[in-house]
This record gives sequence, structure tokens and C-alpha cells, in this order.
Amino acid sequence: MTDTRLKQGLTLDRVAIYTVLLVAAAIYLVPLVVMLLTSFKSPEDVFAGNLLSLPQVFTVDGWGKAWNTVGGYFWNSVKITVPAVLISTFVGALNGYVLSMWRFRGSQLFFGLLLFGCFLPFQTVLLPASFTLGQMGLANTTTGLVLVHVVYGLAFTTLFFRNFYVSVPNALVSAARLDGAGFFTIFGRILLPMSIPTIMVCLIWQFTQIWNDFLFGVVFASGDAQPITVALNNLVNTSTGVKEYNVDMAAAMIAGLPTLLVYVLAGKYFLRGLTAGAVKG
Repeated sequence: MTDTRLKQGLTLDRVAIYTVLLVAAAIYLVPLVVMLLTSFKSPEDVFAGNLLSLPQVFTVDGWGKAWNTVGGYFWNSVKITVPAVLISTFVGALNGYVLSMWRFRGSQLFFGLLLFGCFLPFQTVLLPASFTLGQMGLANTTTGLVLVHVVYGLAFTTLFFRNFYVSVPNALVSAARLDGAGFFTIFGRILLPMSIPTIMVCLIWQFTQIWNDFLFGVVFASGDAQPITVALNNLVNTSTGVKEYNVDMAAAMIAGLPTLLVYVLAGKYFLRGLTAGAVKG
């Protein structure tokens, strides 16, 4: 009897937990559902029904018009995000390797100053970054925006890799040095293959931060060089006649799909990578 009551109690507890989780998930997903449904409605259908009503007639006209408006800026974001993510991840891996395996005088001070960059708000670097890009002739260009994201992201990628590499046994690196392995050999053939979880963390972190960025995009780029977040803002704030909410929602879905896909496909690696350096040895 006691075992039966215990099992019933555990079952009821589990049902209650899952019920709460399902309700919370449903509430959280309501905005996404509204955006998706509205994007497939006609302008007349948007004003005729309520937010959660199904389209009377499914149409992709809103998606087509949205892509024609922001499609070019979508590829701008790709051109900005991909190189910035790859460069900041690779340089961050090198920095973390040096700061953890090849200690030098002042390395801790250097790491502390670099770590300070993680706590700098975006607004504090706008003026010095604008001046620097102007002096380099990269103002209002895609290349300049890539450089800004690389420099700003180095503090985070260095932190992630350094925390992982300090958990690697020193005996492994020492044995490689005794066998004649040099700086880049140890990094490229021993540590980098071990760093896949941390690499995934940096890729996902940097991709999300750069793709969703608005402030740097609106300040350091102009015209046809702007990313999709700026184009989306311009589209939503542009009003000519009847507001086409289906186009706005479709454009928002286009802007959000890459980061959504990244987390759906690689989200498990993100959590695994964050805990990769939690245990020494």
C-alpha cells in the first residue's frame, strides 16, 4: 500500500510539473504564433479577425514583399556575421591558449584588462570606434562593422577558451613539448581538436550577438551596407497608407529565423560547451 501511494504521489507531482511547463511554454510561444499567423494573412484578413485567428486564405504575398524589401540586407548580415564569428572565435582560441599555457610577465594583468571588455556597454565604445574607423577609411562599410564586432567579441571568446584550457592537464602539454611540439603544433593538433564544445559555444554566442545587433549596425553602417535589424526597424517605422502588418511580421520572421535555427540545431552543444571546463583534470 505504501509503495502504491508513493507511486501515485510521484505520478501526480509529475503531471503537475508537466502541466505548469506546458502552460508556461504556451504563453511564451504566443507572440511567435501571432507573428507566424499574421505573416500568412492578407491585409484585409489582418484587420478583420483577431490576433490568434487562422487566416481565411493562406497567402505568401507578405513573405514575398518582405523579402523584396529586406532580402538584400539579410545578405548584408550574413556577410557581416560569418567572418566576424569565425575571426573572433579563432583569435579568442589563440588568446585563451597563450594566457593559459604560455604564461608571461603581466599575463594576469593583460587577461584582467581584456576581461574588463566583457562589462563595457555598447554605448561606451561608439565614439572611439567611430573615430578609429574614420581614420582607417572603414566608416559606413561592411568591413568596418566586421572589425567592430571582432574587437568587441574578443573579450568573450578569450574568456571562454581560457577557462576551458586551464582545465586541460598540464602533463599533456608538457609531454608534447618534450616530444618537440612547438607553439602552433600543440595548439592545432592537440588543444584545438579538444575544444569543439567551446568552439560551439563561441560560434553560437557570437552569431546570436552579431546577428541581433542593432546599435552597431545603425551607427557604423549606412545605406546598402546596413544589416537586416536596421532594415527591419526602417520597414516597421515606415508608414505609407494602410499598414501592412503581414509584411512586417514576415520580415521579422525572416530576421529571426537564422538565430532560431542555430539554437534548434546546436543548442545542446551550447550547454555542453559551457560546462566543459567546469572540472579540473
